[in-house]
Amino acid sequence: MRIVTRPDFDGIVCAVIILEAHQKELPIVWIEPAEVQNGKADIKNGDIMANLPFDERCSVWFDHHVSNSAKFDKYLASKNIYQGAFKIAPSAAGVVYQYYKENGQLAGNFDELIKETDIIDGAMLSMEQVLYPEKYPFILLSMTVKNRDDSDKLYWNRLVTLLRQKSIDEIIVDSDVKQRCDKVISENMVYSNILKQYTKIHQNISITDFRTLNPAPSGNRFLIYSLFPDSIATIKMRYDDHDKGIVLVSIGKSIFRDEFNINIGKLLAKYGGGGHAGAGGCSMKASEVDKNIDEIVQIMVSNRI
Repeated sequence: MRIVTRPDFDGIVCAVIILEAHQKELPIVWIEPAEVQNGKADIKNGDIMANLPFDERCSVWFDHHVSNSAKFDKYLASKNIYQGAFKIAPSAAGVVYQYYKENGQLAGNFDELIKETDIIDGAMLSMEQVLYPEKYPFILLSMTVKNRDDSDKLYWNRLVTLLRQKSIDEIIVDSDVKQRCDKVISENMVYSNILKQYTKIHQNISITDFRTLNPAPSGNRFLIYSLFPDSIATIKMRYDDHDKGIVLVSIGKSIFRDEFNINIGKLLAKYGGGGHAGAGGCSMKASEVDKNIDEIVQIMVSNRI
């Protein structure tokens, strides 16, 4: 039995809850959604998958992304054998938490952690939280979770342990965590100017292109919505850190304006990606990205369901 989840804050909290529910040390396998979508993920019988697209080889599956429901629905219709839970919700961790609580498998109370995870993964932040994440420990902690180099995997595992054993006040002063938090604060201070320099506005859509930067800068993913308040949605592009033949595309609707009508998860599913109604991501071949982005921009500008 293994936990297979995504290396973001929601995935980390999923692992925390699953370990607490099973009360035994299970190995954690960290993979990106694209690995499941392109068939490269090594999923085994007995695996507990969370915050990832459905793979019928697993034994238990939890998720909350609208784009991941179609394959799961098809599987249910053919076999009607399934353990876990799927629900459109702010976070996958919240789905996991509710499932194990209802089954009486959780002794500890993680209400605060799930509430904060819902806020972060559901992008339900205030302008104050976006501009000053250093004032909000859970938000700042979530920004330290990245997938850029080999040391990150050890950090993800460490966060799982810390979140199971310690309070947020204790976690935030841990030497490794503090070092990464300080780095995030430093990155965020310059990220605003970088976004302004590399973002263009096409009608009411902001398009940030980091493909000329190596490495692509890292920073507060919510900041774009405060810098370009007239935009109803945003697109960001950067090369994959490990494969320059792949471009990572992220799309999000403004968290401060409710005028974008297109389901982003379903839109990106047509290009091999997916996500939520309000945000999603996709890996595209570098040779195809310009054509795909032109199509996507036209759809987004039309703003029709």
